[in-house]
Amino acid sequence: MIRSRLLTAAAASLALTLGALGGTAHAADPHVAPGGNFDLSVWQLQEPVGSPGSPTTIPSSRLRGANGYQDTYFYTDTRDGAMTFWAPEKGVTTPNSNYARSELREMNPGGGAADWALTGTHRMSATLRVVSVTKNVCVGQIHLGSGGTSTKPLLELYYHSDGEIVLGAENSPSGGQTAHTVGQVPVGKTWTYSIAVTGGDTIELTVNGSTTRYGIPASFKPYKQYFKAGSYNQSSSDSTTKGARVGFYGLTVQHG
Repeated sequence: MIRSRLLTAAAASLALTLGALGGTAHAADPHVAPGGNFDLSVWQLQEPVGSPGSPTTIPSSRLRGANGYQDTYFYTDTRDGAMTFWAPEKGVTTPNSNYARSELREMNPGGGAADWALTGTHRMSATLRVVSVTKNVCVGQIHLGSGGTSTKPLLELYYHSDGEIVLGAENSPSGGQTAHTVGQVPVGKTWTYSIAVTGGDTIELTVNGSTTRYGIPASFKPYKQYFKAGSYNQSSSDSTTKGARVGFYGLTVQHG
C-alpha cells in the first residue's frame, strides 16, 4: 500500500502546462504563507541564518497554515503563489558544507526525522522553476540518514546556470560523485522531476517525462534515507545579493 503525502500548489497561469504533463493544476493564493497552499506537516525548514555551523531550523508546527512562517528566505511569490526558496552566496552553513541553503528536510507525519530503508519504493516528484542562479543549485536530494557515520547524500539533482540539469550520484558513503546530464531547461522555465529508489538497489530519475536508472552501490545498503527539496546553493562568496532562488508549484512524496 502506498502512503502518499501531497503538496500541491500551482498558479492559474500554469494550468495548461501542468495539464499537458498529466498533472492537476490548483490555483494558489499568492497572499498567504507557503503553509496556506502546501501541506508542510511532513517537512522541516533549514535557512541560511543562525550561528556559525548551526543554521536556523523551523519545525513543521510553525510552517503550517495561511499564517505560517515565512521570511526573506522562504516565502510565497505574490505573482504566482510559488513556494519560494532563496539561498544567497553568503550565509550560515552546516559544519559539513561550504554552501548556504534554504531547504526542506523530510519529517514523519507524527513528528521526528524521516529515516526510511532502501527497500520498497520511495519517490519525490516536483514541479518547479529556477528563478535565478549564480553557478548551480541543488533542487532535490536523497540524503543518508542513520546506519553509519557518513553525512553524504545518496544523490543530488543540480540545475546549472546554463540550464543544464545534472544528477550527482554518490560513489560511496565516503564521498565522490559521478555526474549524469539528464536535461536542459532555460532559467525561469517550469519543469518537472521525480527522484526515486526502487527495489532497494536502483535510482530512478525522471526529468520532463524522460526516465533514466542507475545502480546503487552495495556500500549504501546499511544506511537509511530521507528526502530534501529547495534551494541548496552551490557557490559561495561575500555577496548577500547573488545566489539561487527556486519556486516550487508542486511536491509529492510517496513511500510504498
